[in-house]
Amino acid sequence: MQRVQFEGTKVDPEDLEPGLKPSQTNASISKPTKRMRWATQRKTGQSAVKKRLSILNRTAKLSPYEEKRSGQKNNGTIEEESPMGQEQPVEESQGRTIWFNTPLPQDARNEHGLPKAQYARNKIRTAKYTALSFIPKNLWFQFHNIANIYFLFVIILGIFSIFGVDNPGLSAVPLIVILALTAIKDAIEDWRRTVLDNELNNSPVYRLVEWNNVNASADNISLWRRIKKASTRIIVSTYKHMKGLLVHKKKTKTSEKGIDGEELTRQATNMTRPTIRTSIQSHRSSIQSIGTDDDDIPMTPVSRSAHSPQINGHLAPDTPGSPRSFDTAPEDPNHLTVGAANATSALRNKRSSKRKSTLTVRDYGSILDKHKETEGKAVFKRDYWKNVQVGDFIRIYNDDQIPADVVVLSTSDPDGACYIETKNLDGETNLKVRSALHASRQVQHARDCEKADFLIESEGPHPNLYSYNGAMRWYERDAKIPDGPKHERTEPIGINNLLLRGCNLRNTEWVLGVVIFTGSQTKIMLNAGITPSKRARLAKELNRNVIYNFVILFIMCLVAGIVQGVIWNVNGGYTAQFFEYGSYGGTPPVDGIVTFWSAVILFQNLVPISLYISLEIIRSAQAFFIYSDMFMYYERLDYPCTPKSWNISDDLGQIEYIFSDKTGTLTQNVMEFKKCTINGRPYGEAYTEAEMGLRRRQGVDVEKEAAEMGAHIAESRVVMLEELRKRHDNPYLQDENLTFVSPDYVYDLGGRAGEEQKRACEHFMIALALCHTVITETTPGDPPIIEFKAQSPDEAALVATARDCGFVVLGRNNDDLMLNVQGEDRTYTVLNTLEFNSTRKRMSAIIRMPDGNIKLFCKGADSMIYSRLVKGQQSELRKATAENLEVFAREGLRTLCVAERDLTEEYYQDWVRDHDFAAAAVQNREDRLEEVSDRIEQELMLIGGTAIEDRLQDGVPDTIALLGRAGIKLWVLTGDKVETAINIGFSCNLLSNEMELILFDLGPDATPVDAGKLLDQHLNTFGLTGSDEELAAARLNHEPPAATHALVIDGESLKLVLSDDLRQRFLLLCKQCRSVLCCRVSPAQKAAVVQLVRHGLDIMALSIGDGANDVAMIQEADVGVGIAGEEGRQAVMSSDYAIGQFRFLQRLVLVHGRWSYKRLAQMTGNFFYKNIVWTFALFWYQIYNNFDITYLFDYTYILLVNLAFTSLPVILMGILDQDVSDKVSLAVPQLYRKGMERKEWSELKFWAYMFDGVYQSAICYFMGHLLFAPATFQTESGRNVDDRSRIGVYIACATIVVVNTYILLNTYRWDWLMVLVTVISCLLIFFWTGVYSSFTGSFQFYKSAAEVYGTLNFWCLLLLIVVICLLPRFCVKFFQKNYRPYDVDIVREQVRQGKFDYLERYEAFVPPKAAVGSQSSSEMTEVAHDSEHHTKAGSHHARYPSMTESARPIYPPSEAPTAGTRQPHSQTGSDGTDRTVPSFDFTRGGLNRIESSPETPRPNTAPRRSIDRPRPSFERSRPRQSFEGPMRQSFEQSRDFTSAAYLMRTESAHSQPGLTPVSTNQQRRRYTVVQEEGERPDSTEPHAR
Repeated sequence: MQRVQFEGTKVDPEDLEPGLKPSQTNASISKPTKRMRWATQRKTGQSAVKKRLSILNRTAKLSPYEEKRSGQKNNGTIEEESPMGQEQPVEESQGRTIWFNTPLPQDARNEHGLPKAQYARNKIRTAKYTALSFIPKNLWFQFHNIANIYFLFVIILGIFSIFGVDNPGLSAVPLIVILALTAIKDAIEDWRRTVLDNELNNSPVYRLVEWNNVNASADNISLWRRIKKASTRIIVSTYKHMKGLLVHKKKTKTSEKGIDGEELTRQATNMTRPTIRTSIQSHRSSIQSIGTDDDDIPMTPVSRSAHSPQINGHLAPDTPGSPRSFDTAPEDPNHLTVGAANATSALRNKRSSKRKSTLTVRDYGSILDKHKETEGKAVFKRDYWKNVQVGDFIRIYNDDQIPADVVVLSTSDPDGACYIETKNLDGETNLKVRSALHASRQVQHARDCEKADFLIESEGPHPNLYSYNGAMRWYERDAKIPDGPKHERTEPIGINNLLLRGCNLRNTEWVLGVVIFTGSQTKIMLNAGITPSKRARLAKELNRNVIYNFVILFIMCLVAGIVQGVIWNVNGGYTAQFFEYGSYGGTPPVDGIVTFWSAVILFQNLVPISLYISLEIIRSAQAFFIYSDMFMYYERLDYPCTPKSWNISDDLGQIEYIFSDKTGTLTQNVMEFKKCTINGRPYGEAYTEAEMGLRRRQGVDVEKEAAEMGAHIAESRVVMLEELRKRHDNPYLQDENLTFVSPDYVYDLGGRAGEEQKRACEHFMIALALCHTVITETTPGDPPIIEFKAQSPDEAALVATARDCGFVVLGRNNDDLMLNVQGEDRTYTVLNTLEFNSTRKRMSAIIRMPDGNIKLFCKGADSMIYSRLVKGQQSELRKATAENLEVFAREGLRTLCVAERDLTEEYYQDWVRDHDFAAAAVQNREDRLEEVSDRIEQELMLIGGTAIEDRLQDGVPDTIALLGRAGIKLWVLTGDKVETAINIGFSCNLLSNEMELILFDLGPDATPVDAGKLLDQHLNTFGLTGSDEELAAARLNHEPPAATHALVIDGESLKLVLSDDLRQRFLLLCKQCRSVLCCRVSPAQKAAVVQLVRHGLDIMALSIGDGANDVAMIQEADVGVGIAGEEGRQAVMSSDYAIGQFRFLQRLVLVHGRWSYKRLAQMTGNFFYKNIVWTFALFWYQIYNNFDITYLFDYTYILLVNLAFTSLPVILMGILDQDVSDKVSLAVPQLYRKGMERKEWSELKFWAYMFDGVYQSAICYFMGHLLFAPATFQTESGRNVDDRSRIGVYIACATIVVVNTYILLNTYRWDWLMVLVTVISCLLIFFWTGVYSSFTGSFQFYKSAAEVYGTLNFWCLLLLIVVICLLPRFCVKFFQKNYRPYDVDIVREQVRQGKFDYLERYEAFVPPKAAVGSQSSSEMTEVAHDSEHHTKAGSHHARYPSMTESARPIYPPSEAPTAGTRQPHSQTGSDGTDRTVPSFDFTRGGLNRIESSPETPRPNTAPRRSIDRPRPSFERSRPRQSFEGPMRQSFEQSRDFTSAAYLMRTESAHSQPGLTPVSTNQQRRRYTVVQEEGERPDSTEPHAR
């Protein structure tokens, strides 16, 4: 630990060490609030330079997939397994020291006196090219493609006449066209990046000028750069001048022109501005600057003219022309809001002045030397981002974007606080608080910057967004001894003092700071481009097919070279010797070599160069179709399905496993406070979706019950609102916002249950209103509206519920938190805030109560709170609360515990000194803070618990059921507790009542041996041992397992089973389970599970999530999908596809994915086929001319065959072909299984197309050869048509017609466009032949078209060749579709029969609902009446007139998504089907269930509502026995694994950091013995394990 001297004590500067120890204070009331966030830090050493490795391989050594076990100390350190630890690797960078108003020391300067340190410019360039570098650089990138290199080599060979190319220039046309098209595409993409770069680099910022920044030397601008700058200015000026002449537009006085042509508009007034929150249609004047509607960055108004002239072509300063660069505009108190976050600094000063006199503020010192003499010339002048340098002072105004990584010196807030929005950085829209350094808060004006002498020691740049360590050092005299010597002072700098580039300043008038990192060294730029590039599986297989073509080409050329060399070496017997003047080479070896390379040129089309550009075109079109699909457009966010990776659309058609997050992915991440437990008594009424699933498993008609409970909730809501208003007419209570419905709570708040319960109810809500970090936003009006912005939606829901119950958070005033408690205004002082993070799983607030006492309020996960409770006290309360929390969790609610602790003044003062000392450490700061904070969060007293509902997204059950019918296996990887995940699993169709749950909850004390025994026990159930042979068999089996078992595992157990010895057995066990739920898992564990399944089973995986914790698994999967949800857009930014809701996944995968894979597979096969036909027709001709590489076809044919004659039909097939429509694809999801089994494209199909091409090429050539063998033909004028070029017209035209007709024959959808393009492509060779042969420049080809097309035998031969070539393919298709039909053939026949005509009545078919949709209980009021109407009409609830409760099915028969059993493998789309009847079994829920009767369920035209049934405070709920009626016992009953049991077993032995709760091994052992002995609890059905 470091130490430093305070309070003016004289020390020797040489004895000083870095660090800062807080001084003693004599105040009885402690210091202002210090918010503390645990900024995780990158582990130094090898992990900083290690390249990105797979998670599974790195963690195989010790399997540290999770954060360290609770028995170990993690202390916020990011391990290399963590997703943040996998950011873009950078080399270990050296720290930097930045001086301000201090000459550089000698060791920091070079021999010329200039700074040694060279920092990156703030000008960034994300574009790949410039105007000068585009052509060479783009060609360099394009020639990384092996096909382009090959064809360039062929063109170079053609330049030498010895290889027989007539027109070498013409042979380069195809390659030039392909390179040009690709270059145009790249140029368009890069031009957009260039425009954005220029806009960003030329954005305005206020920078201190007329001041010497010793850290940066003047740029040495080269002559070439000056020429470019001058050219740019001339071009821009000319453009603006011409534009002005054309539009006759006068320049306004309020605009300025920059060198880039942008207008920087000034505002006409400085009094008010519109609210930055668009959700509330009101104007707020809390911040005295005006927002703009365009992209210009608004500047803070000042009292001066709006006209800003330009001086020498540069922007003149727009602030007052004096060193005092900021003048506060007049404030109007009537326009100020209540919340301190929205109040101006003037009001905050007024409020804070009332209490500052009563506080003795600790002396932090000041970097400002008021006695220093300066020139006073410094002024903040408007400049551009690109001119900002390290060490610059900059001023940032409200709504401005941060131009670089900046340390905050001072803000408009007297407490030094400012608020930033990090949406551009991590996608999160919640505001975050940053604070200025204490010693620099007096630096507020330009003249102050000149008088501030200090230096900053900073760590080097690294990509961790949540970690920064530095220190500010300066020398200062003791205030008591003005003439005494200066002493060194130090203040630590953390991530809370740093504003990162790309963030936006919000709700703060201005911030003054100094630049630490610029340009490419800022954190946002270091994190740019970390998404790994992915290649489609089809593209990888395509490379292997192209290699086969190269091998075939080599064999053909080798045969030609050998034959040619041998023939010229033989004496006599060959007539060629009488017609040739000798060979080219003169010797057989040379002849063979020349012939070999000539054959490479002749047969060049065998390697499909145009295939690559065709695939680019097709994939781009498919991405456009996905983006344009209105049925995947999320209107609420105005967000379409957005492809981020355009080259993997076909992978969407081969997905076998989907790995999904739960919160925000399956659920809405819109939290609603539903229930709570206070002093052991439960409150709240709700009918959650998880409870609906629970009741449905009992056979209850949940629609009827939901309607009844909806009516009851509506009544209770009315009663509660009336009682609340009787107690206190809360102006901030909005009836429609009330989510916590509990009249009992209001009665008890009034004292019905006694004074003790009344105080408990009040104290509970006060705790919720105090223990948080939300930002208050108040919109004036009648009534006024108070809303909360929080970093977590859970926290906002808690504070909002306290507001609705009369405990209103009005806002913050410096350290004070102002509350209105039942009409009484109270002020609480927040001393410290220990914020939440994923390691701590709790947050605490230390509060000075109005009576002067100090309390610590702590809320967090139940296990974390229970382990910190006082031993031996509150046993009954702890038991009752644990039972209530268990019930809440079973209903699918997210639970938290709330506790408190009384602190003495002496204890707190001792603790806060340690806390400040830890906060001052430059090294290991987070570890020390964690240890100090853990020490005070002990000896807690339980207050109660909360339960929040995160409702399912619309359509989640239907989507999961539909994906299941397609054969896709869905795993849920979540951080939630086991009970919550299980109940959500039941409510969204992942789990069913028939499934036996296999539960792994090995505690932290378990060993791999324990895990191995449990794995073997369950594998024996399926007759498996975990051998390699079983794994090989599992890889070949793509069938979904029977819906008999599901596996649930927690994070602690997952650590063990992912070890090297157990992972294979664990994988085989999961393969036998229909559903797998992994609970309490970390981001790294999510990625490890995805990698295990991908590589272990050799399958295609898709990961979907919405938060930053899902990025690792999204990047690990073959296809990553991000949901634009409430947790920000970091998952979206790292994904391959971004959607607005989970339900859009069914259309993305089952429709677009299946189409894309089928289209590309068909297109690829047909592309190889057409090249084989054309090339082998040339090869057969060589047999009859001794392989001397004579061209049968005119050379233009060879060049245009892939470019024009055959390209469009095959490309159109890849873009528009459709076997069935999108509605049928969703109605029959089983069609997807063929892609899952990778049957659309395989080695067998590749060789089938190749042999088909060889056969047709032989027919095309030999039919023409046999035509001319016995006789020749003449034209009307008597000229022969038997020369080589005219025979080539016979064969070439027939070949092109055959190829295009073959492609049409293989196309499923014959619409007018496909037929038209095919006909045009066929006619194109006739058109080209006629036009080209009309010119004498065609030499021997002159008049070929007129002579050949004028003969009858040509047309007869053409018809005969087409019939003979296509007849075998036609016969095979006829036999296959009639006697060996695939599933798609049967479905297409049913479509033609009209059995799917009912789908046309719907705009977009959505399969029949599998479960009741989601709806909040807060929406019950208007729904209840509708539900009663439907109940009276008997529209849905007369299904079971004669069924008993136990006999009722889980789902109504007409709505069961999986009512039938699984289809046999031979009937589900496999090419290997051997049935001659329709492949879907009519009697077992196959395809024909859809049209079996007129009463077959049809999609509802309006979404069906689900209604949350209340659980009315447990006294008025239905009898508890109803849970145990016909339903089999739950896993909690069959195994002692409940929240209540776990929490009651948890010891309060957490006084030492990192101690874990007592494990439940004894209970597990007892359970294992019971299972081995065959004992089962009483139940009528198989119980869950």
